[in-house]
Amino acid sequence: RMKKLQILGTGCPSCNTLAERTAEAASSMGLDCQVEKVTEMSEILTFDAPSTPALVVDGEVKLAGRVPSVDEIKALIQ
Repeated sequence: RMKKLQILGTGCPSCNTLAERTAEAASSMGLDCQVEKVTEMSEILTFDAPSTPALVVDGEVKLAGRVPSVDEIKALIQ
């Protein structure tokens, strides 16, 4: 089953870095997934993430407020 990875953020440098690292982590794992950037504030608020940038895996907020390493992202999305 394909995983859905979403990056919550309005497009700030941290949000973009999180998106790049998430794509890199998924690619290096050979993960069948879709990476989507959620930039609309009204949509971001529906996730109840305490802060951005945030990483959402299959609808669940896994991390918020910081940009983790690629290795940490791998652990969160596996």
